[in-house]
Amino acid sequence: MGLLRLLGLTKKRCETKYPPEDVDPCSAEDMKAALLGLNALDVPWVVRDGTPEGADLIAEWQNAEPVVHNLVGSGRSQLRRTFAIRMRLYPEEYQVRAIEDQREATWHGASLEASTEYRWSRGPVRNISKEWTVERGSDGRRRLRETFHFDTADMKGPVLSTVLKSGWTWCSLAAKEF
Repeated sequence: MGLLRLLGLTKKRCETKYPPEDVDPCSAEDMKAALLGLNALDVPWVVRDGTPEGADLIAEWQNAEPVVHNLVGSGRSQLRRTFAIRMRLYPEEYQVRAIEDQREATWHGASLEASTEYRWSRGPVRNISKEWTVERGSDGRRRLRETFHFDTADMKGPVLSTVLKSGWTWCSLAAKEF
């Protein structure tokens, strides 16, 4: 028996959210249209066809954090991040199964090519990244102003809400395949 099984970590393969009981589920075509309709909003991410990648739909957010100039040593660094939710619709069960992936690449050095670090994670994840600058207000006092914001909930929230409001169940998998 493996360590993960002894710890009980193999049992929770799916984070499930259920729609309100008074909502009738819509058709698969309407579900797909509702998710693609999120593209009309003023958001920095997109919902697109995922057929070439083995999914029905993919919600994807790619961003690059501002370049950071290092105080110690020479050079600078930049983090580029992609957060994606691959979704497969199961109309017979009125269920959307989702696999969340996050990939990060950090470049270091004067030309941002000297060295690179990669990180990758799968499963239900929340990542928040913010940057502020200090400036003087009209009253002469110093204050913080947010200059960069990245929160995976800004994409997952509307996607999840659309699924549940459409009467479908959300199942977020920590698996490699659906």
